[in-house]
Amino acid sequence: MLSIGELITKVQCLRLARNVAPLAARWTTVLSSRTTTSESTAVAASAEQQKKVVKTSKAMKSYLERAKAHDEFMRIQNTEFKLGKRHLANMMGEDPETFSQDDIDRAIQYLFPSGLYDKRARPMMKPPEEVIPQRKAAEFDETGRPFHSMFYTSRPNYSKLLYDVVENINNLNGFEDRMMRKQLKPDESQKLEASGSEWIHKDALEKILLEDLTDTEYDNFVLAMERLLQHPYSYREQEFINRYRKPLLAKTDADQLPQPQFDADGRAFVTVYECLRKTARADVTVTVPGTGKITINGQDITYFEAIQSREQVLFPLVFADMVNKVDIVANVEGGGFAGQAGAIRWGIAMGLRSFVDADTIDRMRIAGLLQRDYRRRERKKPGQAGARRKYTWKKR
Repeated sequence: MLSIGELITKVQCLRLARNVAPLAARWTTVLSSRTTTSESTAVAASAEQQKKVVKTSKAMKSYLERAKAHDEFMRIQNTEFKLGKRHLANMMGEDPETFSQDDIDRAIQYLFPSGLYDKRARPMMKPPEEVIPQRKAAEFDETGRPFHSMFYTSRPNYSKLLYDVVENINNLNGFEDRMMRKQLKPDESQKLEASGSEWIHKDALEKILLEDLTDTEYDNFVLAMERLLQHPYSYREQEFINRYRKPLLAKTDADQLPQPQFDADGRAFVTVYECLRKTARADVTVTVPGTGKITINGQDITYFEAIQSREQVLFPLVFADMVNKVDIVANVEGGGFAGQAGAIRWGIAMGLRSFVDADTIDRMRIAGLLQRDYRRRERKKPGQAGARRKYTWKKR
C-alpha cells in the first residue's frame, strides 16, 4: 500500500513527463532538420567547388586534343624510323645497334644515287624530331588566361624579339652616356666584324620563333638588328646578335691561301689544279702582273664560240677589278664548252685570292665565285624518254 504522500509524488511525476515529452520531440525534430540542412549545404558547396576545379576552357581542351594527337603521331613516326633503320642496317650488313646517322646517309647515297642539285629533293632518312617542325607549347592555362604578356599581338614571340632589341639598344645608349661623362671612347679592337656573316633568313627565323612572318615583318627585324649592330658598344650584346647571324662559307684563313711562286721573269703566279665542272677538268695559272692575256689550250678566249661561255671566264676578273692586270693560262679537257667555262671560271676565282685583299675575297664568296658547282646532268629514267620527259600516251 502506498502512502498518501508517495501517491501525490507519483502523480506529479507523471504530469511532468506528459508535458516534457512533446517538448523533447519538438526539439529533436528541429535539431534533425538543422543537421540535414547543414549537410545538404556542405554537399552542394563541395559539388560546386569540384565543378569549378574540373571546368576547363574550350581552347585548352582543343589544345590538349591536338597535343595528344601529335604525341601519338610522333610515337608512330619514331617506331617506323627505328624499324627502317634496322632494315637498312641489315641490308648493308651492319650492326643495327651501332648504326649511326652518318652510316644511314652513306647507305642512302649508295642505294639511291641522285644527281639532283637541291638537297631537299634528295632522298633522306632522319629522326622525326629533325624533319617534322616543332609545335608551340600551351600558351594559356586551363581557364584560358594566356601566359605570354604579348599574346594578343597575334605573334608574341616576334613582338618579344623586337622588344628585346629595343631594350638592348636603350641599355647601350645608357652605357654610352656614362662613358661620355667619363670622357671615354669605345674600344675599336672589340668592334664586331660583320663581313663574314649575315642575318639568318626568313624561314630560319620562323623556325626559331615558331611563327609565320611576312616579308615586311622580316625587313623590320633586319632593320632593328642592323641598328643594334652599328652601335659603338654593340660588342656588349655580342651573344644576342650572334644568335641571329649565320656565317657565310667557311672563312679562308691567310695560312690556307696558296702562296705565290715566281717565274724566271720575277712575276708571281699561282696554279690551281683539279678545277672541276660536270665532266670537265682544268688547271688554271694566274700570273701577276700581266696585260690581260688569256690562253686556253693554246688559243685565246675565242676558244669559246658562245658569248655566254666567254662571259663566264671573264666574270671573276671583272668582279675583282683585275682585268688587264693578270695573265691567265688554262688547260682544260673533257665535257662541253659550258662545263669547261665553269671549270676555268672557278680556277681563276680561286687563284685570284692570293692577289686581292680580304674584303674582295669576302665579296667573291658572297657572290658564289668560290663555291664549286656540283650540279650534274640528271640520268635518264627507265620507262621514260629522258630524265623527266615521258613518252606520249596514246589510248589507241
